[in-house]
Amino acid sequence: MKLKSLLAAGLLGVSTLALATAAAAQDKTIRIVGFGASSGVVGIFGQNSSAAMQAAFEKINEAGGVTLADGSQAKIVTEYYDDRCNAEEGISVLRRIASTDALVAIGPTCSNVAEPLFGILQAKVDDGGDTGLQFPVFTDVAIKGGLAGISEWVFRNTPSEATMYDSLFAWIRQTHPELKTIYGGVEEDFAHSRFTWYEVMKKAAEANGFEVVGEAQWLLSDTNFSNQARGMRRAEPNVVAISAHPFTTCGMLREMARQKIEPEVLVGLTSSSSLETISGCAAEAQGLTIPTSFAPVNQEAIEAAEAVVAKGGQMDLHSASAWENAFILRDVINAAGIEGTAESLEEDRRKIRDALAQLTEAPGLLGQNKRMPDGEAVKPYVFVHAKDKGWEVLHEPSS
Repeated sequence: MKLKSLLAAGLLGVSTLALATAAAAQDKTIRIVGFGASSGVVGIFGQNSSAAMQAAFEKINEAGGVTLADGSQAKIVTEYYDDRCNAEEGISVLRRIASTDALVAIGPTCSNVAEPLFGILQAKVDDGGDTGLQFPVFTDVAIKGGLAGISEWVFRNTPSEATMYDSLFAWIRQTHPELKTIYGGVEEDFAHSRFTWYEVMKKAAEANGFEVVGEAQWLLSDTNFSNQARGMRRAEPNVVAISAHPFTTCGMLREMARQKIEPEVLVGLTSSSSLETISGCAAEAQGLTIPTSFAPVNQEAIEAAEAVVAKGGQMDLHSASAWENAFILRDVINAAGIEGTAESLEEDRRKIRDALAQLTEAPGLLGQNKRMPDGEAVKPYVFVHAKDKGWEVLHEPSS
């Protein structure tokens, strides 16, 4: 009887140990957080990114999560920090994230936050004289060109606007050879819209033979656009390009309608190819043409968009990048030998950085995204235009 009791106790101990080990394995987590503007004027972009991350990580976890170096599985946990599109708050948020057990961060939303924020990171890996923060950042939204070059800890999954707008204006020239002039409108106090007009749209238009006959400026907080539209009307341009986010794009479009300004072609900013523009001014936006790296043109993209809607967001080129970032990081974690312990945190962050630096391509919702040595991406894209109460694919450059 004593022997049987000992055997039973031993078996019970082994069983208890096995159950505890299994429970511990099931409880393993990897923390990946997002940050950006989820409040304020551009808060909808951060809200959509947060919804996309939640939907993507839920899908990943349902399939088993990620595989760690010892072969065990871990689930991904996430949360989203609001920096309100403010540079000082963005820097503070990133420092706070880096002080936690987060492995990597996805963000930020605003280019005027990204630029100074990337500056607090170590510029060159293994530079002993650089005390900058050593933490990997994988950007989904901030799209101003060239920002990844600020630090080797930064990687971006934003499309190349230079490529997209050069292609768009070449296509307009080809399909409308009779059009000669262009007028630009720019949201002057926002880093992305300002850069995209002066350094991207304007240069691409001129390179493709269009004469710039004027330009108008306004601020993100402006609500009156009568003077800007009046100058546009006097110039009588064939093409009007508006480099602004949905809020002021709609304000300008309404004023153009009021003053009966009807250009043959109307071009918009990448960030305005969103539900917010349609919701704000569907009638005035009709025909607005924009290049974008997301459209629901295949089953995977449709299903991803539906999953984001189920989380309370909308899929556009920005939140699509957040979705793609989640799956890219899943694959990176699976391949990089991440240990996922408190002791290995710094080493694991470095492994994530190195693995992202080595990627030459990664799957995206519209096809393969090319990963460039400087941390930037070149993504497939389409041209869409506002039609009725939605966005319709107008042209696929690759077809």
